[in-house]
Amino acid sequence: MLNSIRTVFLLTCLCFAAPAAAQLIPPPGQPSTPPAPAPAPGPSAPKAVTETTVSERREGSNNQKDWHFIGHVEMDRPGSDTKIYADDVMAYTGENKAIATGNVVLAQGDNRISAERAEFNTETGLGTFYNATGFSTVKPPKVQPGRAAVAAPQMAGQETIVMFFGEKIEKIGPKKYRITNGGFSTCMQPTPRWDLHAGTVLLNVDHYTVLTNAVMRVKGVPMFYTPILYYPTKREDRATGILMPTYGSSSLRGQSIHNGFFWAINRSQDATITHDWYSKTGQGVGTEYRYNAGTGDGSVSAHLDDQHATVYTDANGVQTPVGASRSYEVRGAASQLLPFNLRSRATVNYFSSIVASQAFNTNIYDASRNNRSFGGNVVGAWGKYSLNVTMDHSEYFSDANNSYLAGSLPRVSLMRNERPIANSPVYFSVSGEYVKTLRATNSTTPASDTQPSVTTVDDTGLSRLDVLPQIRYPFKKWQWFTVNSTISWRDTYYTRSYQATDLNVAAPKVADVGLNRTLYTIQSQIVGPVFNKVWDTPDSGYAEKFKHSIEPVLTINRTSSVDNIDRIVKLDGVDQLVGGTTLTYGLNNRFYAKRKLTPGVQAQSREIFDVELSQSYYTNQLAAQYDLQYQTNQGQGQQTNFSPIALSVRAVPTDAINTTLRAEFDARYHKLRTISANTSYSWTTRVQVTGGWTKRGYIPELAGFNDPTLLDHAIFASSTMHTKDNRFGGIYSVNLDLLHRAVVQQRISAFYNAQCCGLALEYQTYNYGVNSVSPIPADHRFFLSFTLAGLGNFSPFNGALSGVPR
Repeated sequence: MLNSIRTVFLLTCLCFAAPAAAQLIPPPGQPSTPPAPAPAPGPSAPKAVTETTVSERREGSNNQKDWHFIGHVEMDRPGSDTKIYADDVMAYTGENKAIATGNVVLAQGDNRISAERAEFNTETGLGTFYNATGFSTVKPPKVQPGRAAVAAPQMAGQETIVMFFGEKIEKIGPKKYRITNGGFSTCMQPTPRWDLHAGTVLLNVDHYTVLTNAVMRVKGVPMFYTPILYYPTKREDRATGILMPTYGSSSLRGQSIHNGFFWAINRSQDATITHDWYSKTGQGVGTEYRYNAGTGDGSVSAHLDDQHATVYTDANGVQTPVGASRSYEVRGAASQLLPFNLRSRATVNYFSSIVASQAFNTNIYDASRNNRSFGGNVVGAWGKYSLNVTMDHSEYFSDANNSYLAGSLPRVSLMRNERPIANSPVYFSVSGEYVKTLRATNSTTPASDTQPSVTTVDDTGLSRLDVLPQIRYPFKKWQWFTVNSTISWRDTYYTRSYQATDLNVAAPKVADVGLNRTLYTIQSQIVGPVFNKVWDTPDSGYAEKFKHSIEPVLTINRTSSVDNIDRIVKLDGVDQLVGGTTLTYGLNNRFYAKRKLTPGVQAQSREIFDVELSQSYYTNQLAAQYDLQYQTNQGQGQQTNFSPIALSVRAVPTDAINTTLRAEFDARYHKLRTISANTSYSWTTRVQVTGGWTKRGYIPELAGFNDPTLLDHAIFASSTMHTKDNRFGGIYSVNLDLLHRAVVQQRISAFYNAQCCGLALEYQTYNYGVNSVSPIPADHRFFLSFTLAGLGNFSPFNGALSGVPR
C-alpha cells in the first residue's frame, strides 16, 4: 500500500537528480565556432570538460573564463541521457557557477523539469530552480512474495505519473531537496483531480519526506489541512510512513477519523499503528504486527476503545443513555516450525466486553459473535507415532452477565497409528489421551447503589485419562460390496463425578469423587451392494461420460452397557457413549461426470451431485440424546428409539458453482426440524456470489421446538464484483430475519480507481435485535476513504471497508 508513496517522491528525485548535469561547464561546442584558447596557467584555470554545447551563438569574456550561450541552447553530456535546454546560459568557469534563463528544461529519460530560471554549482551539482514544474513516470515495483505488508493494489498495467511544482526547488544534497511553496499531484488533467500543496517540502530521497503546512485540494477546493506530514520515499516496495486516513460516521459514535502509521521494521516484520477519533464517544488506539520468519509466520492485532458516556437518539427521537466504558480486543494467529519434527500453532480472538464488541464491529460475524477464545497446540509425528498437545479456552455468553466456559488445559493425545498385524489383513492401533477440562458457568449480578457486583462460578471441570486400543478388519474383495469391521476396548478414568444422591435433581452437583468406566464396542460399516449405470455422451458438450451410483449403507454398532452413565460428567463424545445397539441405515445416490477440465489434457472423473438419506435406530432410547450424527438430537429431553431423518444434498457441476443442503425431519411427528442451504458462484476473481438460508421448524409436541422464541428463519447473501483492472467494483451483503420480517444487516461498498486517485465508500445499516447485547437497538454507519495514486491506506479495526481494493 506504500508503493505509491515512494512513487510520488521517487519521481521528484529522478527529476531533480538531473541538475547534477548542470554542474558541468559548457565547453566550446561545434567545429563551426572558434576553438576555445588554452586555459591560462595558475590555480584559477578552468577544469577540462567533455560536454558538448550547441547554441545559435556564444560569447566569451573575462579571459574566456565566462561563456555566454545565446539562443536555443542545448547542453548535452555524452554517455548520459541528461540534457538541459534554455534560451540563455551564462557559465562562470572560474566560480563553478552557471545560470540558465528562459524556458529552462531539464530532461532525463522519461522525466522532465522546466523552470523560468535555474542557478547551479558546476562542481558540487547543487542548485536552485525558480517557478519550476515537472513530471516523471515510475513503474510500480513488484511486491516480493512471502512478506507481511500492507499494500493497496494498483490497476493492471498502470504506471504512476507524478506532476510536481514549486516557486523554488533547491538541491541541497546529493539526494536531498527543498521545495518552497509547492507540491505535487499524480493527476495529469489540465485541472488535477487533487494536489497536495505545502509551504515547505523537504525531500530526502530513499529515506523520508516532510511537508509543513500541507493542504490537500480536490478540483482546486481545499479539503483538509495538516501542520506537518511525514511519509517515506524509499525505493523498496515497503516503507515506513503515514497512511491515508478514513472518514466515518455512525448513529452511536458520531463522526470519526481513522488514522494509521505503517512501520516497515525489516524485510520480515512490519506493523501498523492506528488511532480512531469519534466525535460522540471518545477515541481508540490499536496496532497490528506481522512477521514472516521463514520457518513460521503470524500476525496479531489489538485495539483499545476508550468510550465516554453519550446519548443515542433513534429515528423517533427516543433517547437512550449509553454509559462510559473502556474495553479492548485482541485477534491473532501464528504458526512456527519447531525442532524434532514439531509444529506449533496459536490463535486468539478475545474481547474484554461483549457489549462493546458487538456495538463496535461492522463485520456481521464479529458483531454477532458471542464467544471469546484463545489457545494453541503442538503436533508432531515420528514414524507410526503421533503427538498432539492442545490448550484452548473458550467462553460463550448468553447475555452480558451470564457465560459458559469450555476448553482444556491441556489436552495431550498420543497415538500409535494403524499398522497391519504381521502380514495379515488385520490392522491394530492404540491411542491415549489425558485432558484437564475447563467447564464452568459464570453468573454476574450487576452492581446497584447499595451492593457491589457479585459473580457466581459453578465449576464442573475435571481431569480425564482415556485409553483406546482398536483392531480393524476391512473386507474389500468385491468393489460393489465392502465391510469395514472394528473391535475396540476403552478404559476411562474421571477425577470428578456427579454425586450419587443428586442424580434425580435437575442440576446435580459435581463432587471430587473419582470414577472409572470400562466398555467395549463392536462396529461394522457395510456399503453395498452398489449399483452403477454409465452413459456415453461424447457430443453433450459437458462431459464424455456420466455415471450414476446407488449405495445402500448400514452401520451396526454394539456398545457394552455402562452402569454408571448417570454419574459421568459429559464433556464430549468420549463421555456420551451409552450401552446398546445402534443401527444406522441409509441410501446414497452419487452422480459422476468425466470431463475435460483443461484443453489437451485427458478427461477426469469427478462427483458432481450426491444425495444422502439416513436414519438411526437405538435399542437404548437414551442413546438418541447423545448421537452426534444429528444436529437436532443435542439437548433433547425426550427419549426415543429413532433419530430424525437426515437429508444431505451436494452439487458441484463446475469449479465455479457449489451448493449444499442439509435437513432433518422428525420421524415421530412427521415435521421438519431444521433445514439449511448454502450456495456460491465465482467467475474468475471478478464476480463472487454466496448465499444461504436456514429455518428451524415449530413442533408443538417436541421439547426444544415448541418455544416460539427459539425459532429462526433467516437468509443471507453476499456479492463482490469488480472490473478486470480494478477500476470499478463493489460489495453488497444482506442478512434478513424472515421470521420477524426485519433486515438484520445490510452493507454496500463501492470503489473507483483512476490513474491518479481512488475513492472507496461504505454504508451499513444494522438492527441488533433481541439476541444482541448492544446498548442501542440499531446503528447506521458510513465510511469514506481516498487513495492518491496508490498511497498506502488501511481498513479500520472494526472491519469497515474490508475487502475493498484501494
